[in-house]
Amino acid sequence: MARIIFYEKPGCIGNARQKALLTRSGHDLDIRNMLTTAWTAGTLRPFFGDRPVAEWFNTTAPRVKSGEVDPATLAEADALNLMIADPILIRRPLMQADNWLSSGFRQDEVHDQVGLVLPEVEVTDTCPRIA
Repeated sequence: MARIIFYEKPGCIGNARQKALLTRSGHDLDIRNMLTTAWTAGTLRPFFGDRPVAEWFNTTAPRVKSGEVDPATLAEADALNLMIADPILIRRPLMQADNWLSSGFRQDEVHDQVGLVLPEVEVTDTCPRIA
């Protein structure tokens, strides 16, 4: 199976479920703290691929929920600068396996890229405390 670099927010219940699914599927995880990683625009930007800027953001981040940060109105450079300064804004997890980079946990995409033993209930990047 794959060796996956998995950037998480330590203590996140959703990330714990995602890691459990990946491990159960036979993957080797290299767990890293996304909040303490020294991000730059060059290291962070590739995780978002061709997704719209608004999809780069953690919709449950306090600054997004309060309306202080409106991802729909941000240019790419401004979004990256905000996320570098405040990594809680980044949609998690960030994952890397070989040449595949991803933000958020879209179960179908993860399955297509690295393979999953699919659970009966879909695992997503939605915070279970909010959902």
